[in-house]
Amino acid sequence: MERKNAWSKYPEGKKRDKVFAFAEEYRQFISNAKTERECTTFFEEEAKKAGFKDLEELIRKGKKLKAGDKVYRTNHKKAIALFIIGSEALEKGINILGAHIDSPRMDLKQNPLYEDTDLALLDTHYYGGVKKYQWVTLPMALHGVIVKKDGSVVNVNIGDDENDPVFGVSDLLIHLAADQMKKDGSKVVEGEDLNVLVGSIPLDESGIGEDKKDLVKQNILRILKDKYDVEEEDFLSAEIEVVPAGKARDYGFDRSMIMGYGHDDRVCAYPSFRAIVEAKAGKKTYACLLVDKRLCRRNRHAVCFLRRYRS
Repeated sequence: MERKNAWSKYPEGKKRDKVFAFAEEYRQFISNAKTERECTTFFEEEAKKAGFKDLEELIRKGKKLKAGDKVYRTNHKKAIALFIIGSEALEKGINILGAHIDSPRMDLKQNPLYEDTDLALLDTHYYGGVKKYQWVTLPMALHGVIVKKDGSVVNVNIGDDENDPVFGVSDLLIHLAADQMKKDGSKVVEGEDLNVLVGSIPLDESGIGEDKKDLVKQNILRILKDKYDVEEEDFLSAEIEVVPAGKARDYGFDRSMIMGYGHDDRVCAYPSFRAIVEAKAGKKTYACLLVDKRLCRRNRHAVCFLRRYRS
């Protein structure tokens, strides 16, 4: 079956301008929200601006929901469910949009920092459908949270500001890669090789006592403490993701595409969110579930939770 190019439906003028305006808002979104936590924070803030109320807060106040109410609930700050209450009972069905907001990435392990051949590295494991050979020699950023000993939560975002350092996974030079180049795509870069290089300068030995081992690692720990107030033990309670650094960019001379990290599945999540915040109440209840896929099963119960407080 022959299909027309979708752009033919949007001739130059107001229609096409609307497409580009929407795409620009989406480009900004994936540039700034690179983890499920950051996506959930963004959606919650935008939902509040659109008049959505926190369902848990309404429950604490003993309020019942009625037709036309707009409510949301977050789950572990990694997922968000939004509802517009319809005039019909939930037993007659609801209209649901759903998407996941996590993307393929690398996660830092609980005790990630180590030294090897005078280099400091962070040990990782990959998450999602990663083509491992695509993750080497790219500038990387660290995004996530650290829960410190005193219970405070520190947001981590290092590598996306132009004044930040970036990190990366090194690869073999071409003249050292004869054996590597004979491997198929799944073996060119092995999962255990996806460790992030973070430093190479050793700590000044003067005045450090007898502990002269792993001086590069010690220097990184000094920097982490001095600049970020982070100690090695803090990694045990951290959730830090390694993602490509930099903003999403217009792609092509005609700027008809977007190149950026996280299209999977935020290209579905963002329009789904926009659909519900711009929708008007109807007969059926509308729901939008934007989830970390590891939490999808838990979020099935969001509708049951809502049902208890529907008048």
